[in-house]
Amino acid sequence: MQNKNNYAIIMAGGVGSRFWPSSRSNFPKQFLDILGVGQTLLQQTYSRFLKNFLPENIYIVTNQNYVGLVKEQIEGIQDQQILAEPMGKNTAACIAYACGKISKINTHAVCIVAPSDHLILQEDRFLEDVRQAMIFAQKNPVLVTLGIKPSRPDTGYGYIQFLETGEEMKKVKTFTEKPNLEIAQTFIESGDFLWNAGIFIWSISSIKSAFKEHLPEQFVLFKEALDAYFTPREQETITQIYEQTRSISIDYGIMEKAGNVFVRPVDFGWNDLGTWTSLYEISPKDESGNVTKGDNPILTYQTTNCLIKAAAGDSNKIYVLNSVSDLIVVDTPDVLLICDKNKEQEVKEVATDIKIRFTEKYS
Repeated sequence: MQNKNNYAIIMAGGVGSRFWPSSRSNFPKQFLDILGVGQTLLQQTYSRFLKNFLPENIYIVTNQNYVGLVKEQIEGIQDQQILAEPMGKNTAACIAYACGKISKINTHAVCIVAPSDHLILQEDRFLEDVRQAMIFAQKNPVLVTLGIKPSRPDTGYGYIQFLETGEEMKKVKTFTEKPNLEIAQTFIESGDFLWNAGIFIWSISSIKSAFKEHLPEQFVLFKEALDAYFTPREQETITQIYEQTRSISIDYGIMEKAGNVFVRPVDFGWNDLGTWTSLYEISPKDESGNVTKGDNPILTYQTTNCLIKAAAGDSNKIYVLNSVSDLIVVDTPDVLLICDKNKEQEVKEVATDIKIRFTEKYS
């Protein structure tokens, strides 16, 4: 039986610039079927939570420009469950808004906050980890995060160091932003570091106390919105608050400062799908290590370890790659991207430059 006090908050407001040119500012990656499974990333995330949460207890925070996309993709969701941000102000504001709104109707709520665009292969194991974390958060005045057991010294993730207590929930010692390779290797060897997945669980009372202590200015601002939630004044009030609040992540603003943070080490087949290479890593490959996406003929000759994504709707085009390696090739109706797979972190900067040169059309 689903617990009426358990809530899921899905963060779906990002623009997914590292997946450019498929992900655009008017149609970002969470609304795309990046994996080719017949569901967008947002739909997969929502369906996952439907297994353990009441439909009315699932809230989606997104940019006001994407409200229509959310309604199109999530059948039956109510307007009050879609929180429209007037502008991006990072995750602390997003969480303050969502948790504040939920607190108006249920002061006993326990919430999980999760991104809309991550891959989770073992959903049952994930939901059991979430269930256990929510029980812990309901019984204790704590902030809980899920830490992924690392499989390699990856420099693309933040790390969480924990104190070994022999318990499933471990006290967090430090948070570290994306390290260089040498430091990442040291973390892996030490055995007490986990990848930061950006998934959080806490009671409404615990997160309110954390905002009051560590982000008091946001606590005061969003407290002023309490009377406006679930009324026609909500959007106008939130717009005024967002214009005043600063942009800061929940990690910097609260998690790295709080003394009551715990982590649950987990392993449920997680990938943040943050880049084209992350999609390459999880996709089936041919005998030469190539990944092909799309319905078009894609022919490779003496070509290895490439990701080739064909443009949709152009069935007459044939793709031919000859004697190349480690490339990302992404074709869309108006942009062709060819990028060294080892330098794909530059895609975000390229997308920004294209926006400046050619206006919003290609962003």
